[in-house]
Amino acid sequence: MRTSRTNELSILPQSASSASTSPSSTHAPAPTGWTADAIAPAFTQDELASAVQRVREPVHVVRDAATGRLGVGLGGRATQATAGSEPPALELVATLPAMYPEWLGDRSFCETHGVRFPYVAGAMANGIATAELVIEMARAGMLAFFGAAGLRAERVEENIDRIEEALGTGPAAPTWGSNLIHSPSEPALEDEVVDLYLRRGVTRVSASAYMQLTPMIVRYAVTGLTEDASGRIQRRNHVFAKISRTEVARRFMAPAPAEMLRDLAAAGRITADEARLGARVPVAEDYTVEADSGGHTDNQTLTALFPTVLQLRDEMMKKHGFTRPIRIGAAGGIGTPSAVAAAFALGAAYVLTGSVNQSAIESGLSPAGRQMLCAAEVPDVVMAPAADMFELGVEVQVLRRGTMFAVRGKKLYELYHRYPSIDAIPPAEMAKVEKQILGMPAADVWAETKAFWDRRAPAESERAARDPKHKMALMFRWYLGKASRWANSGDASRQLDYQIWCGPAMGAFNRWVHGTFLEPAAARTVVQIARNLLEGAAVVNRAQQLRSYGVAVPSSAFLYVPRPLA
Repeated sequence: MRTSRTNELSILPQSASSASTSPSSTHAPAPTGWTADAIAPAFTQDELASAVQRVREPVHVVRDAATGRLGVGLGGRATQATAGSEPPALELVATLPAMYPEWLGDRSFCETHGVRFPYVAGAMANGIATAELVIEMARAGMLAFFGAAGLRAERVEENIDRIEEALGTGPAAPTWGSNLIHSPSEPALEDEVVDLYLRRGVTRVSASAYMQLTPMIVRYAVTGLTEDASGRIQRRNHVFAKISRTEVARRFMAPAPAEMLRDLAAAGRITADEARLGARVPVAEDYTVEADSGGHTDNQTLTALFPTVLQLRDEMMKKHGFTRPIRIGAAGGIGTPSAVAAAFALGAAYVLTGSVNQSAIESGLSPAGRQMLCAAEVPDVVMAPAADMFELGVEVQVLRRGTMFAVRGKKLYELYHRYPSIDAIPPAEMAKVEKQILGMPAADVWAETKAFWDRRAPAESERAARDPKHKMALMFRWYLGKASRWANSGDASRQLDYQIWCGPAMGAFNRWVHGTFLEPAAARTVVQIARNLLEGAAVVNRAQQLRSYGVAVPSSAFLYVPRPLA
């Protein structure tokens, strides 16, 4: 149940009378005093650091009349001196209400999505964001997306079954979602997954890797749109658009193209009424601004990218006359309480974490892979070729420490760029590739690759038969794709080839939890990670509030130490 904000709204900061009125004024009201009860006010650095931790209690900024120092009082009561009486020993400067982690984000986010906390666990591909991870987060009042990208529709449906068996179905069931990844080379797969989500009633998707709108994502977004008696449009399906470029955000923040809506209606894939209403709402109302993250990333800085998207949101709402809120969340580099607090200070409606959740026991990464992540420092990441867009030179951010994947992947791209075919690679060079990277003869790699594409998309095999360079690309993509699966399965013989998507947030997280209960891999649960990040962000926010009132808050107050939270 969501905690009421009544107290937060009814307690307002109070300005010290002596700060706003001249001491010589004969009409100056007597300053408001403050009297402690059982807890003495905090003035020393250790006392202040301890007081900052108590975010769920109102705090009072008080001034010691004798020394002029500002301190923090807990409990106690305000007292009003009468004219001519002795000035109070402690003057009340301001009162700050209690603060809860639930209140850090946009209230409409929690209300719209039926969650307690403004926190999302991202959809890590290949099932790394497992059904178990989704279930645990949902039970804790947080939103999580199943990592459906890279999985066949049958596997995705099996995991939907597991999630629904654990959480139930219907309006009273906890909220969760699943990934919908743009598949430009396999549009039939994207269409199949949308069919599955609509058939199974999956009402939230994390839309990733989209550069353009597709009929599939538009169909999902507008299906179920209705208009209530007052003329307000009600939305059944919610799209979380993951974006790192404003041109992509602009497309999702506008209504779906009229021609696309018309074609979908003509084909019977949406109703005429859904097409009509789809022209009046944005494709998505929740946006995850992705900064320097693991996996596919533009390595953007959140403090530069996020305000730009906020401004675009306001422009698009004004341009199209939208009245429903469009929420902007923050992701990328979110691995410490300070990072979470900074994201909310920028105006984030919610935060989304990814890299740090891979080290949780519920993730689909192997125990060996999780141990590697637990040893990572901030610089231990590197860019490497992406399996899904290898030919375009697109890269993903991965773990560098303990694996040779990035070096080997870049070698394959260099050979692809230099030679027209596998056969054109000098024999001595190819022998090194077979021994040091592929781990088997090229002929065996091609046989396995061809069998895969014959089942999944025969057109790829047919094109490879005509185009030797495409054949080479598919063979090199075999290694890139296998590398992430070796990491998930824990294949000890291929540990140096593990592809583990990872951003610098992982190293920051490890540094933060060093020496605490969250340091061992076996103790990291996705809920404890989330609760401690949010709790710590509330503490950091409180420390900054007090500092803004002039309290000499020590640096230690900004360093929340993780602890087991119920």
